[in-house]
Amino acid sequence: MFTGLIEEIGSITSLADSGDGAIVEIAAHTVLEDVSHGDSIAISGVCLTVIDYTSSSFRADVMKETLLHSAASAWKPGKRVNLERAARVGDRLGGHIVQGHVDAVAEVLEVRPGDQWRVIRFSLRDDIAPLVAHKGSITLDGVSLTVSAVGRDWAEVSLIPETLVATTLGEAEVGNLMNVETDVLARHVLRLREFAMDGASS
Repeated sequence: MFTGLIEEIGSITSLADSGDGAIVEIAAHTVLEDVSHGDSIAISGVCLTVIDYTSSSFRADVMKETLLHSAASAWKPGKRVNLERAARVGDRLGGHIVQGHVDAVAEVLEVRPGDQWRVIRFSLRDDIAPLVAHKGSITLDGVSLTVSAVGRDWAEVSLIPETLVATTLGEAEVGNLMNVETDVLARHVLRLREFAMDGASS
């Protein structure tokens, strides 16, 4: 489990084919302080497992499923990525519950700057749109955010200066693709509602 509070921005140093998947290597510092083989690290919202590491980088397997259904398909050397280690029991939950399981890939539709903040509007796929609510939680590229506005096929988040500096969202441009993870509680409520409706109709 993660919290959506980014610990540092890393950089992809290599991405090599491995069977029907890939192995990614990422330069980092903070997330390596107490890293062990088999640890989980969220890379721009994608939970991956550390298979090897040095004092300045780590490597992780990327499955074919991940490449097909996340923005990892656009990863390449030099790309900057948000990094967060898995939460520990007893840690403060400063963001919200994040699993590192990508629900959809969204396209940045608009970036509106303010005096000290910025608004990003992004697309919502039909199947996840019901899970995104005004003032609800959402994760974009691993960052825990609050939905500031929502339509039928789009949503917006407002980014404070700290988020713009401490995450890659400060570099977002129209047309960019981002990993989206909806609120896990919303997903469970929708699933329970589906079963309740099935029971009522039988």
